[in-house]
Amino acid sequence: MSHSYDYDLFVIGAGSGGVRAARLTALGGKKVAVAEEYRVGGTCVIRGCVPKKFMVMASEVSHALEIAEGYGWSFDNARFDWPTFLQAKDVEIARLSGIYTANLGKAGVDLIHGRAVLKDAHTVEIVGKNQTVTAERILIATGGRPWKPEALPGIEHAITSEEAFHLPELPKRILIAGGGYIAVEFAGIFAGLGVDTTLIYRGPNVLRGFDDDVRAHLAGEIEKRGIKVILGCQHASIEKTDRGLVNHLENGMRIETDVVMFATGRVPHVVDLGLESAGVELNEAGAIKVDAFSRTSADNIWAIGDVTDRMNLTPVAIREAVAFHQTVFRDNPQHFDYEAVATAVFSQPPVGVVGLTEAEARHSCAAGVDVYVTRFRPMKYAFTGSDERVLMKLVVDADTQRVVGVHIVGPDGPEMIQLAAIAVKAGLTKAQWDATCAVHPTMAEELVTLKDKQTASSGAV
Repeated sequence: MSHSYDYDLFVIGAGSGGVRAARLTALGGKKVAVAEEYRVGGTCVIRGCVPKKFMVMASEVSHALEIAEGYGWSFDNARFDWPTFLQAKDVEIARLSGIYTANLGKAGVDLIHGRAVLKDAHTVEIVGKNQTVTAERILIATGGRPWKPEALPGIEHAITSEEAFHLPELPKRILIAGGGYIAVEFAGIFAGLGVDTTLIYRGPNVLRGFDDDVRAHLAGEIEKRGIKVILGCQHASIEKTDRGLVNHLENGMRIETDVVMFATGRVPHVVDLGLESAGVELNEAGAIKVDAFSRTSADNIWAIGDVTDRMNLTPVAIREAVAFHQTVFRDNPQHFDYEAVATAVFSQPPVGVVGLTEAEARHSCAAGVDVYVTRFRPMKYAFTGSDERVLMKLVVDADTQRVVGVHIVGPDGPEMIQLAAIAVKAGLTKAQWDATCAVHPTMAEELVTLKDKQTASSGAV
């Protein structure tokens, strides 16, 4: 390091990506600092995947109790206490944040609590602390933030996912606007906790970008859980009254609720970062523009994670951090491979997918595709009278017979997809899947026993 710089690496943002990059680089003997304006741990740990999964698990209990009654159990006074849950969640989130902080300290990283703003390509100001530091290299890992339509009349009465984790009391009625994974997950959470839940989305179906069979199947299944789903519609305005919030929809409907939550997307957190001063360009979508190795338009500045809007998943940000460290500090150029990254939606029922949708495969597989689909009632529901169904779908390249897409909607789908992803990433063929003996009785065995090709194009359920 040139002695003219305070640090070899300065990281802006102590989320999953920033923390990993900072720790690896400091453990490699470099002088590293990381600045965080809120709490160490970032979106995933503090106000995203982790608390969300706790909320999902809490809300699933009501469904489990219904199933249990079919098996002969009875629960006379089962009730849910929101403050008890919130306290337990907040204690655990604080513990996890503390572990991240401790690990930075053990690695020798200087943690600066404050908002960092770029003054030029090598200088960072810590806002409100009258402190500037210099660094040879800078990594931006500031993540994303929820977006809501600020021009909508009454939008100031709505919350986003960030406030949903800290509601002072559980509402009796909620309306959630949006059709992506966050909207669908929170609809399941609130419905499972006994809240009268409505989901509205301006598109033709939920989970845009997912396989059409998955989208249609999930939309039907979440309605079976008591969620009212209104598609092809959006807000005209939100009106606050003595009794609650009145949602005026563009189709003329009026829905009165206690809480309105907007889950209408997330945007890269680039506001007032001083990017122009440092020569860091944004792309057309408003994300930081980077090359395959996460380098920005400024030679000594890199960016990883959601702020680059490539693939906005925590494990991806961590892998980008590792690749950045290897490239910049180990003289071992690496870039993350975004092919066949599995993902889960913790809706109720949950979704697990990896690889191509059927539509994507039909575009990219020259010889066409073979599609295998099954829908069945899980064994768990045999005694309950429930008509809930699981969907499993394999998409196979007709020429190479490689399994290029796996799509699951049903209990434990996210757990199954992690292991299915190994096979898809490895490029295994349908014959190799079929050669794997089933584990019985499980749901996952259906993945290796699917024999009948779907003849007509799918899409209709």
